[in-house]
Amino acid sequence: MKKIGLLGGMAWPSTIDYYRAICTGANAHFRERGHGLPLPVPRITIDSINIAETRALRGCEGDEASWAAFDAMLRGVFMRLKVADCEIAAMASNTPHARLHAIRDDVDIPIISILDETAKAAANAGAARALVLGTSVTMQGGHYPAALAAQGVEALPRPGEAEIEGMQRLIDTDFHEGATEMGCRVLLDTCARLGGGASDTVVLLACTELPLAFADHADDPVFEAEGFKFVNTAAAHVRGILAASLA
Repeated sequence: MKKIGLLGGMAWPSTIDYYRAICTGANAHFRERGHGLPLPVPRITIDSINIAETRALRGCEGDEASWAAFDAMLRGVFMRLKVADCEIAAMASNTPHARLHAIRDDVDIPIISILDETAKAAANAGAARALVLGTSVTMQGGHYPAALAAQGVEALPRPGEAEIEGMQRLIDTDFHEGATEMGCRVLLDTCARLGGGASDTVVLLACTELPLAFADHADDPVFEAEGFKFVNTAAAHVRGILAASLA
């Protein structure tokens, strides 16, 4: 297996879930092939950064120069992971993928993109359209619509700023350390209000904390619950990371 490098800390609950899912996924892979105990797991180095610092360094949509300090911090993580002999890398978070285009060319190890893995999962689920829910950076940016379009899936129109700000607050207050009951209810109300319940539409849980609302589906890239079809972006990403490690 190739050694995996993870950028973690944005936020820490999803970093824990990535580590768990990668290890249990590797165990399942080898168990199915009759491997004896103990079951193997890939070598993993996690570089966990301070979400309070990265939040302060966020730039403005459409202003590339404003992201310079944010990009530099992320680039530094991947350089450290390279020094740690990681052979593939990934960011255990949706939000920094808005800057993947700005850092990927300067990094010497492959970075497995949550955008690409999520778009493939949505297309494989037979979706024609997708509602993207996540942080303000994710919902304002064009990176998910572009990745979805490459797989023949149309992103629903971007919600208004009030909806986007409301989703950011929800993530910060009700999903930062796990999903609260109130947070789950508000999430489902938002899905309904923004058109996520249409039969040809999937809802992208495009913040890696949002799938915490559906603990029974923590490892399912696509699942149905409460009348909606969801794509668990973290689970789709983990599947891609494991495939690259096991290749």
